[in-house]
Amino acid sequence: MPRYSGAGSSCPRPRTPACQTAERPLRRVGRTQTYGPPKKTWEAEEALWTTRADGRVHLRMDPSCPQPPYTVHRMFYEALDKYGDLSALGFKRQGTWEYISYSQYYLLARKAAKGFLKLGLERAHSVAILGFNSPEWFFSAVGTVFAGGIVTGIYTTSSPEACQYIAQDCHANVIIVDTQKQLEKILKIWKNLPHLKAVVTYREPPPKKMANVYTMEEFMEVGNEVPEEALDTIIDAQQPNQCCVLVYTSGTTGNPKGVMLSQDNITWTARYGSQAGDIQPAEVQQEVVVSYLPLSHIAAQIYDLWTGIQWGAQVCFAEPDALKGSLVNTLREVEPTSHMGVPRVWEKIMERIQEVAAQSGFIWRKMLLWAMSVNLEQNLTCPGSDLKPFTTRLADYLVLAKVRQALGFARCQKNFYGAAPMTVETQNFFLGLNIRLYAGYGLSETSGPHFMSSPYNYRLYSSGKVVPGCQVKLVNQDAEGIGEICLWGRTIFMGYLNMEDKTSEALDADGWLHTGDAGRLDADGFLYITGRLKELIITAGGENVPPVPIEEAVKTELPIISNAMLIGDQRKFLSMLLTLKCTLDPDTSDPTDNLTEWAVEFCQRVGSKATTVSEIVRKKDEAVYQAIEEGIQRVNMNAAAQPYHIQKWAILEKDFSISGGELGPTMKLKRLIVLEKYKDIIDSFYQEQK
Repeated sequence: MPRYSGAGSSCPRPRTPACQTAERPLRRVGRTQTYGPPKKTWEAEEALWTTRADGRVHLRMDPSCPQPPYTVHRMFYEALDKYGDLSALGFKRQGTWEYISYSQYYLLARKAAKGFLKLGLERAHSVAILGFNSPEWFFSAVGTVFAGGIVTGIYTTSSPEACQYIAQDCHANVIIVDTQKQLEKILKIWKNLPHLKAVVTYREPPPKKMANVYTMEEFMEVGNEVPEEALDTIIDAQQPNQCCVLVYTSGTTGNPKGVMLSQDNITWTARYGSQAGDIQPAEVQQEVVVSYLPLSHIAAQIYDLWTGIQWGAQVCFAEPDALKGSLVNTLREVEPTSHMGVPRVWEKIMERIQEVAAQSGFIWRKMLLWAMSVNLEQNLTCPGSDLKPFTTRLADYLVLAKVRQALGFARCQKNFYGAAPMTVETQNFFLGLNIRLYAGYGLSETSGPHFMSSPYNYRLYSSGKVVPGCQVKLVNQDAEGIGEICLWGRTIFMGYLNMEDKTSEALDADGWLHTGDAGRLDADGFLYITGRLKELIITAGGENVPPVPIEEAVKTELPIISNAMLIGDQRKFLSMLLTLKCTLDPDTSDPTDNLTEWAVEFCQRVGSKATTVSEIVRKKDEAVYQAIEEGIQRVNMNAAAQPYHIQKWAILEKDFSISGGELGPTMKLKRLIVLEKYKDIIDSFYQEQK
């Protein structure tokens, strides 16, 4: 990262205005509306939702979450008092780690804010950021909020058309990009973006001088003429119930929806959502975090960016090729104290360990299997016990501690996952390594976590308990207690930008968010997700079949399977599409034709010499097909009833991927896309029945 002038100067210390400590008083009127358990009446101008970027909402304050609301600037200003001299952001320059303190971070955010104002950022308009995680992403995001704008992340994998839709929808005045490739996307669509005034680049400079295109170094000097007092006036006018962040859902159908999050959504969740995950303030222990997941997704943004400021964490940035293999190197160097990954990231770590084990000597491999088996048994039978038998402690000391150190998890006390379901196989694998994976549950529409697990709040395979101050109810429950998960609290979003119909579909008259997810609560309040209501398969015979448990059972039974998708909506029987575990192209992360070593080992065990997917699929490798058929029959034997049996299946020639369109940016399966893309294969399952 380049050095920006002024980063070491003393920070301006503007006053903290009263308007940042509480929401503006609301006049009571006659109309009654239920927002949650307490019934209140409020002025109609500040309803529970809005679809306007410059709108305000009534904050969901009640006795269960009475904490005074405050703005992002207030949160940072208070952190500055406590953590000003601590390292805030770590990045690698020419092979050496360098750090920016919280005082420097605050000053850089103010300089960015003044730069945006000079470039013409209008209130409630956006700064869109299209780039990999970096200090520039962070101080640009914070500076946008300080300047009265709205931070809008765009996935780096987005097409020019997708970038155009988002930039137009959010009225982006400035777009920040990290590479020439991303710059080219914006240059291609600029003529269609009437609100766009400037583009700023970091990491890679533009190939030539262009009008209204600035390097980050140039941009950081642009606002020098803007008086500090002018920026303070804008900061002072901000309210906690105004929008400051837009998160666009990747959406499996139609255009993405812009989820509007208020300053209170961000500051409340950064404080209380993270507390529920046992994130520590720097006074107790400075948390060290590696930032590598897309910041355009709410999980990474709330965990890395906003929670970091709240508690004075040290956030270290991975290399842009983190998910292509370099992440483990960063983890080893940084040794984080807490870490978050989507399930696919944890699966890739698991597969890598399995491949290394497969190549290891006989004795080491046997020791690893022994150590993992005794620890898994202990963690499954006595999950809450700190008193572990001597054998378990010995296995951990001799073997597992070395594995965790090799992964960069020697100091890591909390490992989180979210954004998609995780298989039992993956959770058990890490339990065998003495690594508990703590689940969170939430959506973009809940500012991230609404349920959290932690070392003190853990139940295997659950998504944790509701964050204190938030509420949950299940509606339309069946005989097993499974119903639609509905949520209420300070985490709930303001509305979808410019989409009144979609907003009123998501939020009912009392302000409850209907998630579309199905789940159940146990007697202690732990949540178990059973699937999406929209994903529920209703067969031609009227049977309701949740696909995820069956798909997980197949993947657990057959370790060669990478992805499994159940089919059968309005069909006479269930069928399944399967993909095999293969290596990824190191440059593109796209699936190759080569099987992973773990998959090759599976083939050898069942009597096949295949080393590629195409060998198996095109020749219909008898040994592999027979082994898969037997595995599916074992899954069928454990099914609740005949309608839950998989009757036909096919192996696809290529694994699902983001570039192929079958997976979203957080590796969620896009079922409707898969149904359309492989329509001919699916139809062939059922045509023979005619």
